[in-house]
Amino acid sequence: MSRTVKCRKYQKDLPGLTVPPYPGPKGQEIYETVSQQAWQEWQAQQTMLINEKQLSLIDPDTRGYLQQEMEKFLNNKDYDRAEGFIPQNE
Repeated sequence: MSRTVKCRKYQKDLPGLTVPPYPGPKGQEIYETVSQQAWQEWQAQQTMLINEKQLSLIDPDTRGYLQQEMEKFLNNKDYDRAEGFIPQNE
């Protein structure tokens, strides 16, 4: 039986992650408040941003930028999208 969380993106109970996505308090916070669905959607969005903007994960500024965009995405705020990308459901 999978555990459920009150997903902060969708504001409803959904299956949660099986483990924190990374170490530390931030990883634990995501584990407790983000659903598998929202996390998978963020990972796809992050991949598009990295590819479209040709970001280097070695750069600390890039990691900070992605962290900010992740927070916006998971909190339903306006976030950067890959230029020209139109989601299928819109």
